[in-house]
Amino acid sequence: MHATLPLLQVQGFPAIARQSLTTLQLNLGYKCNQSCVHCHVNAGPNRTEMMDEDTLDLVLQVIQARGIQTLDLTGGAPELHPSFRRLVKQARALGVQVIDRCNLTILFEPGHEDLAEFLAEQGVDVVASLPCYSMDNVDKQRGTGVFDKSIAGLQRLNALGYGKPGTGLSLNLVYNPQGPVLPPEQVSLKADYQRELSAHFGIVFNELFALANMPIQRFGSMLISKGQFNKYMGLLRDNHADANLAHVMCRSLISVDWQGHLFDCDFNQQLELAMPALNPALASPVHRPHLRDLLAHDPQGASIRVADHCYGCTAGAGSSCGGALQA
Repeated sequence: MHATLPLLQVQGFPAIARQSLTTLQLNLGYKCNQSCVHCHVNAGPNRTEMMDEDTLDLVLQVIQARGIQTLDLTGGAPELHPSFRRLVKQARALGVQVIDRCNLTILFEPGHEDLAEFLAEQGVDVVASLPCYSMDNVDKQRGTGVFDKSIAGLQRLNALGYGKPGTGLSLNLVYNPQGPVLPPEQVSLKADYQRELSAHFGIVFNELFALANMPIQRFGSMLISKGQFNKYMGLLRDNHADANLAHVMCRSLISVDWQGHLFDCDFNQQLELAMPALNPALASPVHRPHLRDLLAHDPQGASIRVADHCYGCTAGAGSSCGGALQA
């Protein structure tokens, strides 16, 4: 796989700083039951990295110490972690909103047959990958048969109350473009999804998150192979909007890798661009901030590490783990 970090400049993107920390985005490991073309984590069935129990316990300590409001669980497929359910239960007992970034097909994997029911019982918000309402497009990006399983998964979640008014069970879908283009306008795309999924499959959902593809890891390597990397980076830079800088997710979120190290976002994590040291006394080229640093140090006001891939979050209507930054 081609390395993308050497192609990303580190001086062109505007400087930004942290606001109050509200969200921990936790990567529980890179093991996944799928291998998707656009995956910036390069996850797959053969990955073995997994967060250990001591680090999971430390997460819960940080939640209490920093008053974290949201725990955003990702991977890989986060549900494949053996202690996924323990973590969810303990975080929910602390009154924390828990988000499960679910690929939907995991609901049908052996040993996970009751996963949908567990998520509903715990009141977990589900953010589900569905890059299109067309079978051909989804299977092309995520693998043969993924679309049918995804539809069945959504129907199962709907049957439990997800996406329906008055249940309190949030079901949000995620769209990624098929190639090196910006995502379409989110509101109109949501209307298309609602129309097609309701008419053909009886599916309802709350929101659609339209995300830009990041020029890193598996997607970035594909761009390099096809000679499209520089053109895509030019597209992102040319469509940068300063207004999006106030709303980028890294200002209120910290990304945690499977070893407990801290990053300003999930994309920096995959590029191994560690956060600046929270304790100035520890600042050095070899220091890697860790969850334990958050027990004693508030990151508010700290600088955020940026490079040119950050234009993926500020181009057009903006992009974040919660979708577009502008209506």
